Amino acid sequence: MGHEYRTSDGRLAALEALCAVDTTTGSEGRIMPLLTKALEALGLKVELMEVASGRHNVIATRGQPKLLFTTHLDTVPPFIPPRRTADGLHGRGTCDAKGQIVAQLAVIAELAARGHTDVAFLGVVGEETDSLGAKHAEVHLKGRWPALRAAINGEPTHNKLGTGQRGVRILKLTCHGKPAHSGTPELGASAIWPLLDWVQRLRAEPRPVDAELGPEVWNLGLIAGGAAPNIIPAHAEAVLMLRELPDSDFDARVRATAPPGASVELLNLTPSARFPAVEGWPRTLVTFGSDAPRVRQLVPSGTVLLTGPGAIEVAHTEHEHLTRADLDAGVAMLTALALHFLES
Repeated sequence: MGHEYRTSDGRLAALEALCAVDTTTGSEGRIMPLLTKALEALGLKVELMEVASGRHNVIATRGQPKLLFTTHLDTVPPFIPPRRTADGLHGRGTCDAKGQIVAQLAVIAELAARGHTDVAFLGVVGEETDSLGAKHAEVHLKGRWPALRAAINGEPTHNKLGTGQRGVRILKLTCHGKPAHSGTPELGASAIWPLLDWVQRLRAEPRPVDAELGPEVWNLGLIAGGAAPNIIPAHAEAVLMLRELPDSDFDARVRATAPPGASVELLNLTPSARFPAVEGWPRTLVTFGSDAPRVRQLVPSGTVLLTGPGAIEVAHTEHEHLTRADLDAGVAMLTALALHFLES
């Protein structure tokens, strides 16, 4: 049962098969036949949880789960087919996050061989955009597994434990003006100029730094306005993404520096979180967000660990890859970590 996951060649072949399926966010269903077959081969009972039309989280359990393995099923665009190299596999999803799936299934197989079968696996949709799957699981799976001692959320962390993560706050800033002919600007009021001034005021605001989570930073990701070059623009908007520290005052500063008549809309919010240290395991600061803060709601103690093989530095790039050595090391690390919680 799951013998292919207990060899280096078998794990790499399993990863290649998963990465050959395009699961760009929204199309996660394409991987379900392959993934459910793999989970059932490990002796797990598989359930699909509908999140949206045609999109499902996958839940797999055996016994009364004491440990939850979880990661996401979707990848960022564009799809890059897998390609074998001398040291591993290149392609979309190799480390973010299908490599996490393979590593976790390999650990489940190893644990079963050692007599530990009280585990669960949760694969969620939409992590790369709006965390839709994790939000759904947070509501509908909370309290389902009262014996859970911890959850391991798979992301590429160089096989170290993440110290925590900054939250994600996405804000839309909107300014309104009055249209007029560009030859008579005094008859109108531009919506773009006050928006640009507003953003510039925010750029001048100093942001704090946390020893465990790093600096609070924000990105002007989208900006748009106007209808034509010869019309004074009556509408302008910008979308900001903040990597938020605990007790952040950024939202308050955005609203305090807004020009008259402007509005601020919260588009998405994932809270910041600090993750526990485990004696004997190295820790690392991570710069990215994940579903871990929502996953922790499924564990009675709130214990969630963020860790897995691979490098976030290559994720979301054309150079994404996972080496055989890193995947094997990840399986060994995750097995030892799982045993720490199952046997303590």
